[in-house]
Amino acid sequence: MNIGIDIDDTISDTYDTMFPYAQKYTIEDLKKSGRINKPYEAISHKYIQFMHEWNQEEDKEFWKRYYEQLISEVKVKALAVETIKKLAENNKIILITARWENDKGTIYPTTIKWLKDNNIVYDELIINSDDKLKTAKEYDIDLFIDDSFDNCKRVSSGDIKTFIMDSRLNQSFNDENITRVYSWPHIYQEYEKIVKGEA
Repeated sequence: MNIGIDIDDTISDTYDTMFPYAQKYTIEDLKKSGRINKPYEAISHKYIQFMHEWNQEEDKEFWKRYYEQLISEVKVKALAVETIKKLAENNKIILITARWENDKGTIYPTTIKWLKDNNIVYDELIINSDDKLKTAKEYDIDLFIDDSFDNCKRVSSGDIKTFIMDSRLNQSFNDENITRVYSWPHIYQEYEKIVKGEA
């Protein structure tokens, strides 16, 4: 089985690292209030911009200043390493991320280093995937795991088994073709159902 896995907020707890930097940028650099738009439901990864009401230039500047630092500091979700290692025993692991390359060309190598430092087992890494259904089709993905409802909706429309990693930003979104998972042990439990023909 080819398993496609997102990185940010699926393998890593990116939101927990990104949010304080977004607050720092908003308060200290933009001199704006730290109050955010809540409750906020994120159908895409532009949520951090909308939460803080940044305009396009402010959003662009945030990522220019903090992008590389953020992705090098993010922490791995509990039990992700162990579970992915188990999945990799009988499957091909393809990491599919929307992370985009910056002007310095440092995002791909920074991501590779982070994966190595955190002992994440994988076979291929695809960055800059702005159309994850297209990527999933290109790599013959059988099972796709992501935290973005938009990505999950698109991929599941291609008849690909899809799991959405539960987060505070996607809890109100539901689709009968998408399986909600709450942890990496839960992912493995649902994976075993597929293997046994129970799902």
